[in-house]
Amino acid sequence: MDSQHLPRINGARLWQSLMDLGAIGATANGGVCRIALTDADRKGRDLVVQWFREAGLEVRVDEIGNVFARRHGTDPDAPAVATGSHIDTQPSGGKFDGNFGVLAGLEVMRTLNDLGIDTRAPLEVAFWTNEEGTRFTPVMMGSGVFAGVFAADHARARTDRDGVRVEAALEAIGYRGEHPAGEVPGGMYAAYFEAHIEQGPVLEAAGLPIGVVSGALGQQWYDVTVTGQDAHAGPTPLALRHDALLASARMIETVNRIARGEAPHGRGTVGYVEVRPNSRNVIPGRVDFTVDFRNLSQEGLDRMDAAMRGAFADIAEAAAVSVDIRQVVKFEPCLFAASCVDSVRRAAASLGLPHMDVVSGAGHDAVYLAQLAPTGMIFVPCKDGISHNELEDALPEHIEAGANVLLQAMLAHAR
Repeated sequence: MDSQHLPRINGARLWQSLMDLGAIGATANGGVCRIALTDADRKGRDLVVQWFREAGLEVRVDEIGNVFARRHGTDPDAPAVATGSHIDTQPSGGKFDGNFGVLAGLEVMRTLNDLGIDTRAPLEVAFWTNEEGTRFTPVMMGSGVFAGVFAADHARARTDRDGVRVEAALEAIGYRGEHPAGEVPGGMYAAYFEAHIEQGPVLEAAGLPIGVVSGALGQQWYDVTVTGQDAHAGPTPLALRHDALLASARMIETVNRIARGEAPHGRGTVGYVEVRPNSRNVIPGRVDFTVDFRNLSQEGLDRMDAAMRGAFADIAEAAAVSVDIRQVVKFEPCLFAASCVDSVRRAAASLGLPHMDVVSGAGHDAVYLAQLAPTGMIFVPCKDGISHNELEDALPEHIEAGANVLLQAMLAHAR
């Protein structure tokens, strides 16, 4: 079909929906605070469900609070083509992270209604519970339960800092559904797509509106404790010290060096450091810090792990301290289905939209959906690459472009 005759979403309507949803939990600095399973989350859910129903979609809620809205196809036995993301935010989050993917899916449904287009396969748009993991862990809880990574009972028993269980929070906001997690009418999805802001600077730096996401980096997180000996800063000669902070500083620099050796997809970050006793004139006797390694292959992550353990042991020996390394998180690298990646690429090309292949450095619900169904993602730029921040922003034309790519990719699989 000629690109001029391809169906297109209503960009102004999508943008207004994002602004209306962003008003729930709005912060003074232009961001959004809508933490999972709070009253603000309830209000956001209620608004989106209202929009689903106004679009004629059939809504169901599962046992962990994931919400699904279905547009029926002409073949009732065909597996659905789905899209979705999340609407919970960070405490100082923005209007687009997650929200764009959900409302772009809604706009696909609205557009097909407006144009009177029927699809053979049903279409679904979902929003997943507690993707951010701010109040309850683990992160990506709803999609993880859906994919069978976490048991529903285990997830519902998790508590926040005040001892409130997920189960009680779901009941309090009225979103503990009866539908079993992971069960989809007509069988598991034929394909799943997720549209999202990039949350990084690559697309903006390249001046391109669309990122064709080939996969997501695997992640391995560690808690590290370096133990030396507290001592007086004046009387203790340098050669006789057991300085935990000096050793830790060398280890932290090593994390960066290891990641640079895994270019272009290696990432290494130390985001938390605690020094004890943290006194001006005391040699630090203990340091706790975190390591976050990411790579696009498990082989790469394994190399980073081995390099870190070897280097840390050498540094500890030279500094006369001890080091303890505990791995606390592991997400396997995810490569999305070639069929869905190709659909996104063809959709962008058919619309005349410049695009490039990218990988996701962050985790998304799509990573868990990829364990169940062919999956792809669509990225659009965000201003200065900023996300998880009240300054998070995107251009209306990029939001519209990403939703149009989503529309074409879903149609290609649903027809």
